Amino acid sequence: NKGSGFTHQERKHLKIHGLVPHAVETLELQLERELRNLRMKPNDLEKYVYLMELLNRNETLFYRLVVDNIKECMPLVYTPTVGAACESYSHIFSQPKGIYISIKDKGNVKQILENWPTKNVKAIVFTDGERILGLGDLGINGMGIPVGKLQLYSACAGIPPSQCLPVVIDNGTETEKYLKDPLYMGLKQKRVRGKEFNDLIEEFMSSCQQVFGPSVLLQFEDFGNSTAFGLLEQTRDRYTTFNDDIQGTACVALAGVIASLKINGAPSKLADHRILFFGAGEAGIGIGSLIAYAISHEDGVSEEQARKNIWFVDSQGLITEQRHKTSSLKHHKVPFAHDASAYSGDLVELEDIVKSLKPTMIVG
Repeated sequence: NKGSGFTHQERKHLKIHGLVPHAVETLELQLERELRNLRMKPNDLEKYVYLMELLNRNETLFYRLVVDNIKECMPLVYTPTVGAACESYSHIFSQPKGIYISIKDKGNVKQILENWPTKNVKAIVFTDGERILGLGDLGINGMGIPVGKLQLYSACAGIPPSQCLPVVIDNGTETEKYLKDPLYMGLKQKRVRGKEFNDLIEEFMSSCQQVFGPSVLLQFEDFGNSTAFGLLEQTRDRYTTFNDDIQGTACVALAGVIASLKINGAPSKLADHRILFFGAGEAGIGIGSLIAYAISHEDGVSEEQARKNIWFVDSQGLITEQRHKTSSLKHHKVPFAHDASAYSGDLVELEDIVKSLKPTMIVG
């Protein structure tokens, strides 16, 4: 779609002569109009809606505007604005983007994927909407995350939009306000857990390979802590896949940690640091696990031994072996539950933990 850029000869050939104003405009002139209109919007959510409507009617112009104004547009198509857009997704919905698969589609996922108009898909970002940013369980409203993430892959990495596919796995939601909202567009039921849900993810990933080829990238995005780690372990050796929250964030954080080793006066080896994490969610555990992997390669020790240098603080305080014995730690925290008998004092508040543990590096 060239918008108002079709020549008069092209308009006659396409039988759109008279259906657009007379002027033949360059892409630059059309871009100037769209940018002026965007900047007239009163708030970021309205700007997001405007950009999505522009995408619906002229994909070329949308990406030109975003690429040429990336500093201005990135916070609009992705964080932080996409959070508000997701919360309102069912209310501001105008045109579907991507594929929607529900727990009720088990057994028919391949047929649904075959409805996509192109088979030349290289990158799929999929979410079940259970842990969207810091906003909690948004259900199908979380579709804004795969859509926005892939738009940045196109705008910043040059992946053709036609090779990108956003997907939401609709497994219900635990959020009451959505279950009671007549405009909510997802399944109005509580989430299905356990084997039935895991089987749906397996069917989805297997079907993606069958439809789009064995090398198609399958990126987990914003799954809940209770499922993210297990699903990654079950699938990572059989599919071209990664979890952005666990592994993507970890890569960037590790790069920062390695760069910090050049600071004068700091230990120059990762293995010589005692690292304390404030927070033990997907991102934190993912970063800690990758740092342990880096230490194991740097020093030739096992990852289990490397993890001894890395400690975590969650909402209950320092994660320790003693806590694991007396209470039920979530499975992803257990590898970092160390013996803390050598440390005295109250190991609940961060300040007290820092005084006792004396970390050389804090990540939070």
